[in-house]
Amino acid sequence: MKYNQLGNTGLFVSEICLGTMTFGGQGMFKIVGEVDQKGATEIVSRSLEAGVNFIDTADAYSMGNSEKLTGQALKDIGVKRSDVVIATKCYGRVGKGPNDIGASRGHIMDAVARSLERLQTDHIDLYQIHATDSITPVEETMRALEDLVSRGMVRYVGCSNWQAWKIMKAQGVSDQRGWARFETLQAYYSIAGRDLEREIVPLLNDQKIGLMVWSPLAGGLLSGKFGPGSNGPEGARRAAFDFPPVDKDRAWKCIDAMREIGATHGVSVARVALAWILAKPFVTTVIIGAKTAEQLEDNLAAAALKLSPEEVAKLDAVSALPPEYPGWMLARQGAERVPQPK
Repeated sequence: MKYNQLGNTGLFVSEICLGTMTFGGQGMFKIVGEVDQKGATEIVSRSLEAGVNFIDTADAYSMGNSEKLTGQALKDIGVKRSDVVIATKCYGRVGKGPNDIGASRGHIMDAVARSLERLQTDHIDLYQIHATDSITPVEETMRALEDLVSRGMVRYVGCSNWQAWKIMKAQGVSDQRGWARFETLQAYYSIAGRDLEREIVPLLNDQKIGLMVWSPLAGGLLSGKFGPGSNGPEGARRAAFDFPPVDKDRAWKCIDAMREIGATHGVSVARVALAWILAKPFVTTVIIGAKTAEQLEDNLAAAALKLSPEEVAKLDAVSALPPEYPGWMLARQGAERVPQPK
């Protein structure tokens, strides 16, 4: 297992992060998974054994049940607290009240206290704002996060599913006031969905923000079990919940190319899809989720699969984004600045 620097911090996390959205199975999350406590403990234990030291959850996953199962699993295993990096998130609706959602100071303070209790810990290593809040001022959100860091309840902060401009605004606010900055962005990225390469990846590189990839298999679409006219295996998440949005014509071409490369290595399409992401220098960690031991083992094994430069180039080409303004104009203008050989 490889360990990467988390953003611009001195903390190192495994390139595979265990996602626990499959834990709990309450409400809409039944579609994702219904892993119980026994199963959760087994999945966490096996992940730690494989070298994973990074676990991601959220208060909105199964209305807090995912956090409960994760905390209990770590307690049952008896892992030393300093040997595991726990990340969780707040924003999503966790009740019926008008303030049971969002990134306000009030909701953040309430949410972190409940998360600490469910996780059975005295601090959260990485606390993330799960979505962009169009109502709460960025200054209010960042001040609340700064207070959590200064009180020792949270060690680092990040965001998820934010726009590039808003991330940059938050960084500017924090820099101006000397507050904790965002060290990570948790975002959707897959070989079939490379949109963040347009604006967000350049921002991450400039600000030294770590990228945590969610849904690297596009909700299971890139598992190799789907194809044109096929809904996949019975009980597959993607068959019941067609998310995230994907250009499926392009996805099928990607799957065909990955199937060919997978056959060369004797591995699954899913493993190739994960290895392609891990080969990207701007990726800090890939979040995997599993309902079964078989899924977990195949995903963990992606860390050992090294694609050749030629294989990466082939997959880059088949999954390339169509040109979009201002990207194509920047490329044209930038070419004039490249030093010419004498």
